[in-house]
Amino acid sequence: MPYTRRDFLKGMGSFGAIGVSKSLFPSWMPRLAFRQPSSAPGDVLVAIFLRGGIDGLSAVVPYGDGRHYYDARPSLALPEPGSDKNAVVDLDGYFGFHQSLASLYDIYSAGNLAVVHATGSIDPSRSHFDAMQFMEYGTPGSKGGGTGWVGRHLESAAWQNDSPFRAVGMGAMVPSSLRGRVSPLSMRSIADFHLKGREGELRRAEQVLSQLYAVDAPAGMLDTQAKVVFDTVDMLRSLNVESYQPDNEADYPNDDEGFGQGLKQIAQLIKSDVGLEVACLDLGGWDTHENQGTHGGFFSDHLSILGRSLSAFYADLGDHINNVTVVTMSEFGRRVAENASNGTDHGHGNFMLLMGGGVKGGKVYSNWPTLAPDALNDGDLAITTDYRDVLAEVISQRLKNPSVEQVFPNFTHTPLGLVVPR
Repeated sequence: MPYTRRDFLKGMGSFGAIGVSKSLFPSWMPRLAFRQPSSAPGDVLVAIFLRGGIDGLSAVVPYGDGRHYYDARPSLALPEPGSDKNAVVDLDGYFGFHQSLASLYDIYSAGNLAVVHATGSIDPSRSHFDAMQFMEYGTPGSKGGGTGWVGRHLESAAWQNDSPFRAVGMGAMVPSSLRGRVSPLSMRSIADFHLKGREGELRRAEQVLSQLYAVDAPAGMLDTQAKVVFDTVDMLRSLNVESYQPDNEADYPNDDEGFGQGLKQIAQLIKSDVGLEVACLDLGGWDTHENQGTHGGFFSDHLSILGRSLSAFYADLGDHINNVTVVTMSEFGRRVAENASNGTDHGHGNFMLLMGGGVKGGKVYSNWPTLAPDALNDGDLAITTDYRDVLAEVISQRLKNPSVEQVFPNFTHTPLGLVVPR
C-alpha cells in the first residue's frame, strides 16, 4: 500500500521532533536534553518532580517543633530519634529523615546531600494542575509565557550548538519545564526507542523515513526532524540497556512506576558521555488524602523508592557525581494537621533535596518559621525560601549559566550558599 507522510506522522506522533508510537512505551516518563559532548562547562542537571504534593513534614520531620508538630498529627507523627524502630533519622538535632530515607543518610553525612525546608512556589494555588504548571514555567501565578524554566535555561546558555541531541525528551509528552525554543525529541527509554528490541520494525521505520524525507540533505522542517531520528538511532545503538551493569553494587529498585530504572538509564547515559545536559524524571502518587501510611504503609513504601533510587544513582555514578546536580521538587506540601481520614490535604510549604559533588551538604537549609499556630499560612507550613532561589543558584553556580533573569523573569535571586561554584 502507498505510505504517505500523513500516515507516517499519524503512526509516529511528534513534539518538536518525530517520536515513536505511544503504544510502544512503558508507563514511566524520564525526559532528557542532550548537548554535544564537552560543549557545556557545567554539571548535568537531574530534575525530579514529585507529583501529587509530597508530605514534606513526614519526609523531613521537624521533630524539634515539639507539641506543635506532634499535637497536629496524633496518628501520623514520627517518633523522635532513638525512641523506637520507626523513629526519625536525626540530621541536625531539629530535623530528621523518615526511616524510608535512611539510605540517604551516608550521602548527607559525606556532604553531598542537602535539604532545603519551608520552600516552594509562592503562588497560593492548591490546584495540582495550576501549581505544577506555575512551578514548571518558573513564573508563579502566570501561565502566559508558554515556556519552562529548563527550556529558557537551554535557550539562554552561552554554549548554544546545533546538536540534535541537545534537547531530547524521554516520553510521549515533554514536561512544561522543558518547553521552549530548543525543541526536545521525545522518547521513553533507550530500549523502547528500538521498538522493544524489534530491530526489524526499526529498520522498516528507517526505510520509510528515507523514502519520505531528504535526510541526507534536509531541505525543510520535516526533513530535519527525520534526520534527527536517524542520528538518534545511530547514537542509541551503542547503548545496550539490557547488559548494563551498575557500578559499586548499586541496586536500583524495580518499582511499578519505573522510577528506579529511569535513574539507572540516566546514569548509563551520563557515564557513556553522549552529551547529556538535562534529565527530567517524575515520581508521582503523593496525593495522600486518605490512609497516608506514614508508618509502614503507602507513604513509607513510596518514599523508600525515592530514597533507594537516589542512593543507587549516587553509588552507580562514582566520581561522575562530581559533575552532576540532582534536585527534587513538588508542586506543594500538605497541611500541618492530619485530617479525619488519616491523611493530609493540600498545603503550601515543602522541602527540596539537592545531591551532587558540588552541593554543600550535610545541612538542612531553612529559615524555619516553626509550626506554631500564629506562624502558619492558613494552616500550612509557610514558605520562607522561594524554590526559584534554589534553582537559580544551581543554574548560575553549577550549570554556569549567568542569565538567571532570563530563566526566571521578574525575579530577584537571593543567594543561599547551597553549592560550590564550578
